[in-house]
Amino acid sequence: MMKSAEFPSTIILGSTGSVGEQAIDVAKQHGIAVRALSARKNWQRVAEQARELLPAAVAMSDEASASSLRLALADTPIRVYGGEAGLLEMIEKTEAEFAVNAVLGEAGLAPSLAVLRSGKHLALANKESLVVAGDIVMAEAKARGLRITPVDSEHCAIDQCLRSGDHGEIKKLILTASGGPFFGKKRTDLTHITVDETLAHPTWKMGAKITVDSATLMNKGFEVIEAAHLFDLEASKIDVVVHRESIIHSMVEYIDNSVIAQMSVPDMRLCVQYALTSPRRTAAVIPSLDLVKVSKLTFAEPDGETFPLLPQAKRMLALGGAAPAALNAANEIAVDAFLKHRISLLSLFDIVLRVTEDMPHAARAHTLSQILDIDREARERALALI
Repeated sequence: MMKSAEFPSTIILGSTGSVGEQAIDVAKQHGIAVRALSARKNWQRVAEQARELLPAAVAMSDEASASSLRLALADTPIRVYGGEAGLLEMIEKTEAEFAVNAVLGEAGLAPSLAVLRSGKHLALANKESLVVAGDIVMAEAKARGLRITPVDSEHCAIDQCLRSGDHGEIKKLILTASGGPFFGKKRTDLTHITVDETLAHPTWKMGAKITVDSATLMNKGFEVIEAAHLFDLEASKIDVVVHRESIIHSMVEYIDNSVIAQMSVPDMRLCVQYALTSPRRTAAVIPSLDLVKVSKLTFAEPDGETFPLLPQAKRMLALGGAAPAALNAANEIAVDAFLKHRISLLSLFDIVLRVTEDMPHAARAHTLSQILDIDREARERALALI
């Protein structure tokens, strides 16, 4: 594949996930050099990617998978790193201007910090980096004069809409939500919901964990927290509306009451492309939007009573400190238990609410070590409730 000097080279972290695969597709279409790849356990897919893209290095955070990958790539000059420490070392030593962080969950925080501390711009698809330690991550970027470009469709949309005005002219951000597969249902309707039903997202094709978070509206809660950090706004200036068609990806309302919206077909490749090539516009990697075919756009208020994790996220953001980290930690444990058929969907809600409400001291934790202590405590409390 021809490499382009027109666009910055990149590292793709979490390369075997949905966003990681789409990042590779964008890189191939635009001739962007991929200097390194990482994943957790799927060494077979990483081996295929590595042979196609020929990066300088790859990393598997799972040591056993790294050993298998070394054997698979023994006939190539590609260096294979293993373990969490190896992943961070690869980030530090690989020469690239950008890194796409599509690692899943809280495990993406350390790589985000490593990217910034090694002087690379960050294309961020790992929202937990900002949910868990947003103040710390944003301070690292600011101190080094580095960009954090959002890959989430909502934040990518807002980033584009913000070209229309100055920060002081923002009245509010409006994040759109698909509403997930259970839009319109009440709590009593969710009593016997199955995992398969929860994973049947109406619009987006995503991994299991984020699909569950979308069904519970927890993902939207995380996005509110992420937006507050990315765009330096308090929670009161961030609204959420349910938009079932997923054509408007988010909006910005300005002080003159004009609303600027970003629209496109729902395809994450646009977000990856924009993160890697902005502020320039480049040739499309997604289909054109046919508004006549779409026909109509609808909006509704989210149901915070049936889906209490969204309002809980706003409360944790207002509390500050490590309160959002506790929210994320409890949710990761509860979602994992739900996917393993150990708890019901309603129990998932109840566990996350109970853990976060029983940890008011989390708001007083601000350093990275304190935040990680709160993260561990919340996980232990959640496990005890399963």
